[in-house]
Amino acid sequence: MLKNPPALIHSHQLKNGLTVIVQQMPSVQSAAYSLMVPAGCMYDRAGRSGTASVLCELIPRGAGERNSRELSSAQDFLGLHSRESVNVAHMKLSGAVLKDNLSKSLEILSDIVLRPHLDKAQFAPSQNSVLQSLRSLEDEPRQKVMIELRRRCLGLPFGLPVDGTPEEVRALTYEDVRQQYQSCFRPEESILGIAGNVNPHQIVEEAESLFGDWEPGSPSELQSAPPGPARDHVTLESQQTQIGLAYPSVSAVDPDYYTAWAAVSILSGGSSSRLFTEVREKRGLCYAVYASLNAMKESGHILCYAGTMSERAQETLDVMLQEIHRLSQNITPEELERCKAGAKSALIIQEETSMARAGRIARDWYLRGRVISLDEIHERLDALTPQGIAEFVEAHPAQNLTLLTIGPKPLEISNGV
Repeated sequence: MLKNPPALIHSHQLKNGLTVIVQQMPSVQSAAYSLMVPAGCMYDRAGRSGTASVLCELIPRGAGERNSRELSSAQDFLGLHSRESVNVAHMKLSGAVLKDNLSKSLEILSDIVLRPHLDKAQFAPSQNSVLQSLRSLEDEPRQKVMIELRRRCLGLPFGLPVDGTPEEVRALTYEDVRQQYQSCFRPEESILGIAGNVNPHQIVEEAESLFGDWEPGSPSELQSAPPGPARDHVTLESQQTQIGLAYPSVSAVDPDYYTAWAAVSILSGGSSSRLFTEVREKRGLCYAVYASLNAMKESGHILCYAGTMSERAQETLDVMLQEIHRLSQNITPEELERCKAGAKSALIIQEETSMARAGRIARDWYLRGRVISLDEIHERLDALTPQGIAEFVEAHPAQNLTLLTIGPKPLEISNGV
């Protein structure tokens, strides 16, 4: 018998196009929302990267009848833990609160979304906040190399850096940000996920009342540019070299997504994984090494990173590639069980919080137009086999590699791979 039957998920689309997804969690005393608006960095105009991030900083600084301080005080009074963030496709406004305070929290959310002040006096502080984040990257070369790697392997618009570049953020005007709000904040393609100890029918009625007047708009045009270069180096006089490596994989909606995830987990899923064991533990080549599956709705890539002393950088890259190319060999049941156990533990922990569930059901709906139950995920994980993973890796080899390095000298991929 299913532990999470589909009847617990309720979906409703308002006339203006806003989709509301509700999941009941009768055992908790909290409730949470996650609103995904199609206002991510992919909608930044040419030469204006970082606009979405500045807007994300500006939009909660006063809304409706409250100024910035009054809005923060109202949220604090409700015990609302709120957060605004930007990714490639969306701006996400999230919050968690005691269930009895959800209605008032949604009222505040509707003010922020439909009636933000976008106070011109708050533009410079919002802009400076993003610039501070960009400056911090200079002290975080690991993050910097991966941000720049995405730009080179994905192209535009999907490879745009979320916070933009310092030069383009400094060039932004208040009008750029205001226009971004007007063009991107629209109910069509927006998804409101709500999870917790709630009444779904009451939630839908409140959503109709609060967001029903949100007027539809027109999709923004997206930048377009091919990826590349496939081999690149940023010279930095340092004793360390940062290595970023990427190659294509499957998207988040591909039927083989979970198989791809398992393959990457075997390659880089903790201190027992192949990369960690071979590159760091056995050979001591680096201080950090990992790989991750960066799967979006449109495409997917496997992104790999290593940070090492410059004199050992080429050897580090060579061993990384060796482990990547032999990934399909000798996959053991123990390796797979370790990956499954880690995934199931993470899922169970995540499912216990209303905030995490609200975010997941909204993201599921965006990706697939439905919510995947915990039971279905477990079934897909349980169906994985060492042979199936090996066959997937053989069918999706590490080809069309993108390599970016930051350090004193560029590195080479041998054999012209």
